[in-house]
Amino acid sequence: MRSLFWRILASFWLAIALVAGLSILLGHMLNQDAWILSRHPGLHKLPEKWTTLYEEQGEGPAQAFLQNLKRKYHIDVQVLNDSGEAVIPGTFPPRAAAFEARQQKDDERPLPWRRLTAEYTSPKTSETYLLIYRIPHPELDAWHRESLLWPLSALGIALVVLTLFSLFVTLSITRPLSRLRGAVHDLGQTTYQQNSLAQLANRRDEFGVLANDFNRMGARLQSLIGSQRQLLRDVSHELRSPLARLRIALALAERGGPAEREKLWPRLTRECDRLEELISEILALARLDADMGDATPVDLPGLLYHLKAETELSSNDQTVSVDAQSGIQLQGWPNVLERALDNLLRNAVRFNPSGKPIELSARNEDAMLFISVRDQGPGVSEEHLAQLGEPFYRAPNQTAPGYGLGLAIAKRAAEKHGGSLVLENHPQGGFIASIVVPRDTGTAVG
Repeated sequence: MRSLFWRILASFWLAIALVAGLSILLGHMLNQDAWILSRHPGLHKLPEKWTTLYEEQGEGPAQAFLQNLKRKYHIDVQVLNDSGEAVIPGTFPPRAAAFEARQQKDDERPLPWRRLTAEYTSPKTSETYLLIYRIPHPELDAWHRESLLWPLSALGIALVVLTLFSLFVTLSITRPLSRLRGAVHDLGQTTYQQNSLAQLANRRDEFGVLANDFNRMGARLQSLIGSQRQLLRDVSHELRSPLARLRIALALAERGGPAEREKLWPRLTRECDRLEELISEILALARLDADMGDATPVDLPGLLYHLKAETELSSNDQTVSVDAQSGIQLQGWPNVLERALDNLLRNAVRFNPSGKPIELSARNEDAMLFISVRDQGPGVSEEHLAQLGEPFYRAPNQTAPGYGLGLAIAKRAAEKHGGSLVLENHPQGGFIASIVVPRDTGTAVG
């Protein structure tokens, strides 16, 4: 992954290196004596060269060496010993020495040359020599311009590189942010297109990961918005039927006499009950998307046996067998889970033939916990299995009463617990609906 972290870190390190280089350069400029002595081509290692020549070949070659230096670089040199006496005549004229002495008495009048000194101790004789250099200011200024050309050029190139690199890093951050901002705006206006961040999602850095996450979030939000719109359309469609029947019954009751009204009251009551049941199912489905607080431990075997008793009480011709490990628990919302399993059991009761038990079980398999309800009815055609669980969807061959919300509630409940609802035909016949949650949500204890 080409991380933005390393790009920004490299920029900072480059900036630090440039600042350090500039600091060193300024330091040399502030300490010009050391800078001149170490960098000037005529003075660089001059004491070592002169001392070696003087000690090996004598005064003549040493004096000639200094004269050649003056002709080439216009630098006058004096060499003194420990007693302050001249070792050789040197190249500094006596008149110039007298002029310098007079000028030193008057601090306000500058000298026309730069005076530098350097001490050197011979490694052979241990003799210490003091070399005094006098460089004319025009010569020194010309050398300064030449000597600073390379550092300043390098600094200028480094600044250009840093500017370009900083621009690249800045654009690599601001451009993706601008695209993400546009995508957020489009998402807020419900005009978001999933391919609007396709190019950004191909990046192999943090912005690419963020774009992929944003695409998934956008797709999920669009799916939820579409589901809500479809739910509203389905709700309005489902509510029209009982309301229309109520209107018809009321119109007949208004026109009819007392005897006819007595016959219509049970019908009105039945339609009101159906309408109340439908509204209750819709509200139960809507509540699953609300915040229900923290999850709590659920005594799953106790819940399953409670549902068994309730189901057998309401359906005298049906029996329910429970198969659950003792002490198995589920971390979740008991009311939500009870409502979901109750819907699955009622759905099973509609299709399960008399004399055969409905199987209610809870088992651990690998890293998952399965809570299953199996009936022994005719099952569902394979082409309709994928659509089961959608609000208000009912298989075409289903004749049992209902609004198609039971499985939708069970599906939302499973998702609320971090799992899913698995619907399939049992290999030995019948239909099985399973709420599957991770083992870190459902655990066996005791």
